[in-house]
This record gives sequence, C-alpha cells and structure tokens, in this order.
Amino acid sequence: MADVLAFLRRPLIGGEKQPGEVTADISGLLDRRPGPLWWGAITFSASMLLIGVVSATYLVATGVGTWGLNNTVGWAFDITNFVFWIGIGHAGTLISAILFLLRQRWRTSVNRSAEAMTIFAVICAGLFPVLHMGRPWMAYWMIPYPNFRGSLWINFRSPLVWDFFAILTYFTISLVFWYVGMVPDLATLRDRAKSKVRRWLYNLFSLGWDGSTRTWLRYETVYTLLAGLATPLVLSVHTIVSWDFATSVIPGWHTTIFPPYFVAGAIFSGMAMVLTLMLIARKTMHLEHYITVRHLDAMSKLLIFTGGMVGVAYMTEFFIALYSGNQFEQFVFINRALGPFAWAYWTMVSCNVLIPQLLWFRTIRQNFTVVFIISILINVGMWFERFVIIVTSLHRDYLPSNWSHYVPTLVEIGLLVGSFGLFFTAFLLFSRYLPVVSMNEVKSVLHIGRGGQGRNGGGPDGRGGPGDPSGPRDQQTPTGRKPREEVTV
Repeated sequence: MADVLAFLRRPLIGGEKQPGEVTADISGLLDRRPGPLWWGAITFSASMLLIGVVSATYLVATGVGTWGLNNTVGWAFDITNFVFWIGIGHAGTLISAILFLLRQRWRTSVNRSAEAMTIFAVICAGLFPVLHMGRPWMAYWMIPYPNFRGSLWINFRSPLVWDFFAILTYFTISLVFWYVGMVPDLATLRDRAKSKVRRWLYNLFSLGWDGSTRTWLRYETVYTLLAGLATPLVLSVHTIVSWDFATSVIPGWHTTIFPPYFVAGAIFSGMAMVLTLMLIARKTMHLEHYITVRHLDAMSKLLIFTGGMVGVAYMTEFFIALYSGNQFEQFVFINRALGPFAWAYWTMVSCNVLIPQLLWFRTIRQNFTVVFIISILINVGMWFERFVIIVTSLHRDYLPSNWSHYVPTLVEIGLLVGSFGLFFTAFLLFSRYLPVVSMNEVKSVLHIGRGGQGRNGGGPDGRGGPGDPSGPRDQQTPTGRKPREEVTV
C-alpha cells in the first residue's frame, strides 16, 4: 500500500519546474541548432522518403502491374499500409480529445506530439488509395460536384466512398484541433523570437493572441467543442474502414466483430507508435522531466487494455468460425494458422497478444528500454494483422483452381519504406520548428504530486499563485506578457 501511495504521489512533471522554466526548456529546443543525432535521423528518413518517391514515380509511369497482385489477390500491401496508417493516427485523437474530456492530466506532455503524429499518419494513409487508382491525377473524381462527365457519379453505397469522406473529415478536424491547441504556445514563441521572419510567422499564426481572460475563455470553449467533435471520429473512422471488409461476402471478412475489433486495434497500434516517438524524443531532446514514469505507466496500461480487446477478438473469430458450421469460414481460419502464411499469423499473435502481457508487471512498465522495444514489436504485429486479414482471406478462393500465392515486389516494399520515410521526416521537421510539448497545458499540472502547495505559492490545488498561468489569467499568461486592456462595449 505504501508503494502504491508513493507512486501516486510522484509528480507528473519532474524537476520542481516553475512556469518560466517550462517556457525556457521547451522553446529553447527551437532556439538551439540541431545536433548530429537530428541531422543523422533526418538524413536517414529523407533517404527512405526518396525510395518511396522513386517507387511511386515508377508505379504511376508503368501501372499497378508493377505490384505482385493477381486475379485472386487483388488487395495486398497497398490496403495493408492504408489500414495500418489510419490506425496509427487514432492515438492522437484519443489522447487529445477523449482523455481531455475525461480530465486525464497525464496527457499534457504527450498530446501535442500525438496530434502531430495523427496528421502525418493520415497523410501517409491517404496516399495508398490514390496510388491504387492507377491514375492518381483523377482522384478528384471522388468528389461529388456538378460535372461534365455525363451520368458518371460515385457509388455512395460503396464503403470505399465512405472511407474518402470519413478520412477527409478526420484529417480536417484533427488538423484544426492540433492548430487551435498550439495558438497559446505560438504566442509564447512570438514574444521570444529573435528572428524577424520567425516573429512575423508566429504573430501571423497566433491570431493576435493577447492572453486576456476573454481570449482564454473563448479558446477553452472552442478547444472543448473541437474535442467533442473529434471524439466520435475515433470510433467512426476505423469503423468505416472495417466496413470495407465486413460488407463483403468473402470468408474471413464478413464478420460483425470487425468495427470494435478495428477500433481497438487502431488505438492499440497508435498508442504503441506514440510511445515509440515520445521515448525517442525524451532521450534525444532531454525531456526526462516532462515524460516521466507516470506517463509511461499510464500509456502501458492503455496498451494492456486495448491489447486484451484485440486478443479477445482473435479468439472470437476462431470461435464463430467453428460455431457457424460454415466450411469455407472454418477453412480460412485454419489456413491462417497452418497454411502458407502461418509465419505471418503467428508473428501477429506473438507481438499483439503474448508480448504485451509483460506490461502487467510494474517493473516492466517503468523500464523505458523494455517498453520501447515492446512498442516497436506491437507495431510490427499490427502491420502483420492487417496483412493476415487481407491476404489470407483472398489467396485461396472457393475453387482450388483459383488458388494463388502472393509475393510483394520491390515497388511495394519501396512504397512501404517511403511511407515511413514521409512520416518520420514530417515528425522530425515538426520537432525542429514547433514545440513538441504543450507549454500552456504542462504549466497547469505543475502542482500535481507536490503535496498540496507548489513552489509557485498557489492554493491547495496549486493554481492561482503569482506567475502561474493556470491561475487567474488577467494576472499572468503563458506568453509572459501583460494582457492588453479589454474594452467592454
């Protein structure tokens, strides 16, 4: 009991930080020149991106025949990568919107990076359906508008069309939510900027923020409304993606468990990617005081919960196939476990079900190195989950004469590598020019775990002391400026 209480009393933010120190630490990352580690990482990720650009150029110039697809396996790497990246993007909205509405204060150190990760992951996901069209310059045909193409309109009953609108909506809301959350920090950077160009840019995007009480009230109202709008998207987007499969009549796909199964898997893989990125950022950007053991423990518990849901879904699929008495459905799942792609199936089970069980042990959850390795393995397993669902349900048809095998080509592998290159390049540029930790939100939780009264001299809840921007906002703002005089008309 004493150990539990001691753990709960640990502060969310280490180092006994003052609000001014938070501003100096986070904005200081943008003032310093990047070190050799950052340059090495950006060079490596840009090289991966170049591989993807070359592969995509060759694909568009030659055609989708460069992929290893055939008459039986019509979907493979492209749709696998699409579903994988959409899943990665779910953690940003979960951490930012749902946990914000549930008042989970540990999110404050990781929500900014998670939101940015959502934007980049959705961009990566959107590339694959466009490339799969074969003629990506005609992607605008998906948009329903008065046109001169005669009676040629999109089929609104197709789940693929639902994907288009769901992803576009998700991307738009996530982008606005991410940007609005950054406005107070952009005002802070505006007031600290030494370069005229940076000061002009920060002033433009901070929307005239002055830190007054009225500004803060409007900001918090808009931020809460956006969180409320974004929350249903966590459930709806991957539910719609699952309907790409669940509305078909192919054994292994037409199952009603897919919507919750896909949503849980998306959050599972997204949280693992957030852990991977934040643990790297913690070490390379010296954010040890801002990403602490409590953050690691909370995110690991979410992995246990969502990973458990994924494991139950795996067992449910097998049970329903057996219980249904449908020989085609039974064959698909036996083929997954014992057929030509059994190695992929058991890689999926090992990484998604067995390895995450280590997180039940507190010593494992508090070991940054072990959690980092587990987070990478989870993402490996979640990519193979999508691969197994798609390929093993297709490569052996109803007729043995139609059975075929699938082997990815260098172009498909290049596109997969390129998508990771795009993702990591975008994230590295984000970490170089924008704050990776939300300064204004971190300042509001400095008091947590300090035993009642923080060093800022606030009240029992730690708010309201002089110099504390989370207190009365007509006294002090996160930008460090005195707010402008308000005029009431």
